[in-house]
Amino acid sequence: MKITLRKLSTKDLATLSQRVISTSESGKYPVINNHPLLAEFKTNYADYDAVYTKMAFSGKGNEVANADRERDLAFTNLKTFLSSYRKMVSLPNYQSAEDLYSIFKQFGLDLDRMSYSSQTAQMKKLIEELEKPENSQKLKALSLEDAFTDMKNKQAAFETLFAEQASANADLRNQKSASGIRKDLERSLKSFLNLITAMKNVSDWKLFYADINELVKAAKNSNNLSPNNGQGDPQ
Repeated sequence: MKITLRKLSTKDLATLSQRVISTSESGKYPVINNHPLLAEFKTNYADYDAVYTKMAFSGKGNEVANADRERDLAFTNLKTFLSSYRKMVSLPNYQSAEDLYSIFKQFGLDLDRMSYSSQTAQMKKLIEELEKPENSQKLKALSLEDAFTDMKNKQAAFETLFAEQASANADLRNQKSASGIRKDLERSLKSFLNLITAMKNVSDWKLFYADINELVKAAKNSNNLSPNNGQGDPQ
């Protein structure tokens, strides 16, 4: 059996490993039952299988970006209303609009264009200020209570998703790297194939070798390698 394991795709390495394990545990080959190399190989494959298809990050990026757009829209709608209303001095409570708009200016009229972290910090301060009794009354006078609640909810939703993303990314980074796990799997699979190759002329191993050799050939062909099926140790 000759195959360069490092040239196999991620998926093909997993497929070959799974097929070798399945054949080894089929019950047709007692010589391999409870063999320590098989046990080690299975352990390394289980580790590889658990992570080889995982994404590099949590996959929550789009959700976080959408939540950010939602809170930006809620912020912009409230800011725009106040900016327009405060200029209409003939309307009742225009001064309340002016006062509230000044608070928006204090924490940044362009905070929706800040980084996630900076915007979150400023939004928290803005919300805290608008929740003060005197400002709550002004929001009520302008019938903006629902709009303010919507902005608060959108901010809270963003914070929840952002925290989940940060936690998920940290968990992924703390896992053993996929490349390291692959090297362990390649090493144990190579040792296992070398064992089978070394024993191929022993009567109880001949059929086992033949079956595993067919699996190796299939793996090579699936990866578009040269169909050279000469004998030799796996590389």
